[in-house]
Amino acid sequence: QVPLVESGGGLVQAGGSLRLSCAASGRTFGSYSMGWFRQAPGKERQFVAGINRNTGNTYYADSVKGRFTIFRDIAKNTVYLQMNVLKPEDTAVYYCAARQTGIADTNSRMYDYWGQGTQVTVSS
Repeated sequence: QVPLVESGGGLVQAGGSLRLSCAASGRTFGSYSMGWFRQAPGKERQFVAGINRNTGNTYYADSVKGRFTIFRDIAKNTVYLQMNVLKPEDTAVYYCAARQTGIADTNSRMYDYWGQGTQVTVSS
């Protein structure tokens, strides 16, 4: 088990910024590729961003490219999602996830561990 704990969600006006954190206990992030997903009410969980275990290469959904940044601090066992220029359509519960391979994946079924989620609400 890799307990993942997200934090940093909240209510923000459109155009604002939030930084989400995902902290892991136990084994380090160096052993896992990480992803951020989100799920809005009545919608499927969707990929937001991912970072590869070994290379640190990052990937983004088209809807957030240029606005969101995923990065990690391996010494702190924490991965972050910096979200800028937020839009009302970014409103969702955001989840971080870990998988024990070298490549992050856009498919949520490919992840082994999940956090409990943190709510992000963007008002217009």
